[in-house]
Amino acid sequence: MIVRKAAMIAASMLILLVFVNINEDVSGFLASLKYGDAKLASTVKTYSETERKELLTTISAEAEKRKIAPVNARIDRVWKAIPGYNGLEVDVEKTLEAALLEPSSSSIRYIFKEVEPKIKLNDLGPYPIYRGNPNKKMISLMINVAWGNEYIDSILKTLERENVKATFFLDGSWLKKFPDVAKQIQAGGHEMSNHAYTHPDMKMLSREAQYNQITKTESLLKSTLNVKNKWFAPPSGSFNQATVQIAEEQGLKMVLWTIDTIDWQKPSADTILRRISAKLEPGALILMHPTSSTRDAIGGIIATAKARGYSLGTVSETLSSARIPPVVEGANGF
Repeated sequence: MIVRKAAMIAASMLILLVFVNINEDVSGFLASLKYGDAKLASTVKTYSETERKELLTTISAEAEKRKIAPVNARIDRVWKAIPGYNGLEVDVEKTLEAALLEPSSSSIRYIFKEVEPKIKLNDLGPYPIYRGNPNKKMISLMINVAWGNEYIDSILKTLERENVKATFFLDGSWLKKFPDVAKQIQAGGHEMSNHAYTHPDMKMLSREAQYNQITKTESLLKSTLNVKNKWFAPPSGSFNQATVQIAEEQGLKMVLWTIDTIDWQKPSADTILRRISAKLEPGALILMHPTSSTRDAIGGIIATAKARGYSLGTVSETLSSARIPPVVEGANGF
């Protein structure tokens, strides 16, 4: 029995030695299997230390050329708080690791990573926000809801058909009356945020009254929809510095808009489309409400944005510093 075991062990060692001799680089073989390329496992090149250093030098030099610096968040004289935008740079270590698994004749496939700005939106303090970063080709649809239930279903169907997620700012008293409609909106994957409680003129209220308007709706968002909210949109865009400060104290940034559809005046869909088309720009936040005008125009707004190469996201997505996909960004394969 002992002799048989010894023979089996000797045979196994012989097979392993033959395998090593043929492949010369077991680690490369195993690594290529890890990366899911079984064919490459039999053709992977063994790099000498000198060749490895040369490859690293090539990647590092190219990395410097392809680096895009992050853009810091800042305070603008007109637009107030403007979020930053992540930079982009080659992940030298991962690129080298991948290159070592490729045949020597293959071109290098550069792997990138995002680099956050040093100054972020939350570092700026209590300032209103009217737009996203102008380097980010993304826009958002802001839908303020205090009435207009009869148009919501149609708007939701258009958003679903176009695979677009919007941000709905809910009046608290409306949310209390129509929790099922709010849940229907939320079920579509849309972002839910705070639009005060009784649609007041915030700047005319005392500090305590402003606080109550925001906190009552915030409590409803949490208890009814289990939402962890980040934004407050003052009704009619009315606010003072106390409004911004009170929202900040509750962990909310105050958001207004870049482009107003003025849909409450019941313009035609064509009028809204012309208005949006003339002002559309990267980072735009487009204000609308559940009205017949928006119901008729929202499909055209989305089509116009997509035709111009814009990505459409929620307010959180547009105001984040994260980069958007290269297919939209057009960053030459970055």
